[in-house]
Amino acid sequence: MKKWCSILLVIISATALVGCNTMQGLGKDIEKGGQAIGKAAR
Repeated sequence: MKKWCSILLVIISATALVGCNTMQGLGKDIEKGGQAIGKAAR
């Protein structure tokens, strides 16, 4: 389970860094990634 969470976190982080143009956008992307991880952990 930890392996999958780590892989998911890396994928989300890479997507967030590539997909946003500003620090504000990065914050929103990270927040969405955190929510997705929280839902996956349930």
